[in-house]
Amino acid sequence: MSDKSRDEIWDEWQERVNMAPAELEDWLETEESKSVGDSDGGESTGHKSGRRIVEIKNTNKDDLSDNDWDHMAKVVGYIARHCAQVPKDPEQSDWEYSLKNWGHDPLKDDGCA
Repeated sequence: MSDKSRDEIWDEWQERVNMAPAELEDWLETEESKSVGDSDGGESTGHKSGRRIVEIKNTNKDDLSDNDWDHMAKVVGYIARHCAQVPKDPEQSDWEYSLKNWGHDPLKDDGCA
């Protein structure tokens, strides 16, 4: 489990995971989504995380499991780390695609601010 409290994780999750479940599901079906991330010849870690994020976003807060909270902490940590590494040309980059797999569209108005 993260060193952060569940309240801190929840607040960061609400701020950082800025894609709606349907929006993320649609993104995960694209070739761009499937083209990035580390994998063992199968589904990438980020792509798998995106599917899990959809499940979590469709779950009531009071019904989240310890594993869900752990994954949420992992997601907000990933997003924070990658938002600190904005490339020169972020649009249509592996950086953008990877972040979107993790539920964060860095090109939205709130972006990586």
